[in-house]
Amino acid sequence: MLEPLTNSQIRKFKAAAQLMEPMLKVGKAGLSDGFIRTVSEELARHELVKIKFAEFKEEKETLAPLLAEKTSSHLVMRVGNVMVLHRPKPPAAEPAAE
Repeated sequence: MLEPLTNSQIRKFKAAAQLMEPMLKVGKAGLSDGFIRTVSEELARHELVKIKFAEFKEEKETLAPLLAEKTSSHLVMRVGNVMVLHRPKPPAAEPAAE
């Protein structure tokens, strides 16, 4: 289970997202298994991902939280046809003490 984001974290992520271009687009296939996997991989790589709705614009209000749930991420914001997701990177495994 993800810890809820604080207001300061949300503000920080929104500010960072303003400078980003959308990395992915929801197209004709919608939230296919492949698209969800790609979003999850991008979140693992970048933590913050901006996604544009090229298709399914009428359903974006329900699809955005669904995508966040399926990728175990936070929906930071949804403005117009763009949404921003955040998932913290897992803590790095620490080397075993000798």
